[in-house]
Amino acid sequence: MKNQNKKGRPNEGSPKQNTPDNYTFNHPIVTGQAAEVIEYLRKHGPTESFTFTAELAVPEVAARIHELKRAGWNINTVILDEYRFRGRIRRRVARYSLGVPEWIPLHVGGEARGGLI
Repeated sequence: MKNQNKKGRPNEGSPKQNTPDNYTFNHPIVTGQAAEVIEYLRKHGPTESFTFTAELAVPEVAARIHELKRAGWNINTVILDEYRFRGRIRRRVARYSLGVPEWIPLHVGGEARGGLI
């Protein structure tokens, strides 16, 4: 005879906890300038903000980096006090690089966050 005194839902197991092992993580879909920034960082490594503007025509690279970080991309930022760009000294220049791993799933309300950028 089965245990008939079992409380709750006797035919079901205990509920699964929301742990990272229970999620399926996918990189967010990245398009437009944000996709160009990611590909450039993958190919060239650490890159200064002026380079994105000059070579990729991304005028607001800080905004693209912010969007990528919010989506979970592991982008490191270092502020250089001085940087020589095209023969001139520039001050307070951002250098961006991809961390390892490139993408870290973020959780909001118990679910993985990602999506379209």
